[in-house]
Amino acid sequence: MSLKQRCYYRYRLALVFLTLVLVSASHGDNSQPKNISAVVGRSVTFRCPWNLSIPVYRLYIQKLGKLQKPLFINGFNNGKKLAVSPEYQDRTEVNQAELSMEMTNIKLSDEGSYECFVFSSTSSPGIFQINLKVTAEFSTPSVEAECGEHNPEKGWSCQVSCGAGGGYPRSDVIWAGLNQSMMIVLDDSSSEDPASKTWSVNQTIKYTCERPDNVSCEIGGAVSQTITICKSAMGFDLFCL
Repeated sequence: MSLKQRCYYRYRLALVFLTLVLVSASHGDNSQPKNISAVVGRSVTFRCPWNLSIPVYRLYIQKLGKLQKPLFINGFNNGKKLAVSPEYQDRTEVNQAELSMEMTNIKLSDEGSYECFVFSSTSSPGIFQINLKVTAEFSTPSVEAECGEHNPEKGWSCQVSCGAGGGYPRSDVIWAGLNQSMMIVLDDSSSEDPASKTWSVNQTIKYTCERPDNVSCEIGGAVSQTITICKSAMGFDLFCL
């Protein structure tokens, strides 16, 4: 390869590298959707990954629908706020300097995919996808136990129940302090509230033990109080606290 060809080759590589740097600096990384999460009743901030040193004259954020056309949420045009639907008028606020939008009083229906459109007079428009995952916290689980009489050969047999509601997504019951081999599930049920779309989860187990055990349960990250089962007084009477 001649000196002239080597110089030309290096020149082309430099141009390609410079182009990639400029594109990355102008638009940020929009190759992959950005995932954010929020809790029902709280707030979340949507941030459009744009180089803030590049002036923006228009921005709007819309929610993508599976069967319906995209729904406009909020934005601005030449510094002026755009008309917002009543559903989002009091729940969203756009920060023009940071190219972000805060959404308050989060609902389960807010979960989904959003698009952020950014328009600048000095570069091509940027389109960024943001996926919002919404969760709802379960109430503190209630745990109860009802134990039978002591069997000298088999020990005690107890029915222990755990339940909680108001959570999303649906979650399983996790028991702490119990020997899994001594447990039999008698009932495992869950139901979805048609209005709020939150879940109620309940489980009842049969547990056999020969000594006192401290028991608690967890549903969706919420933990119950601890109770003691298979506890005898003076070796004769059984109390389930």
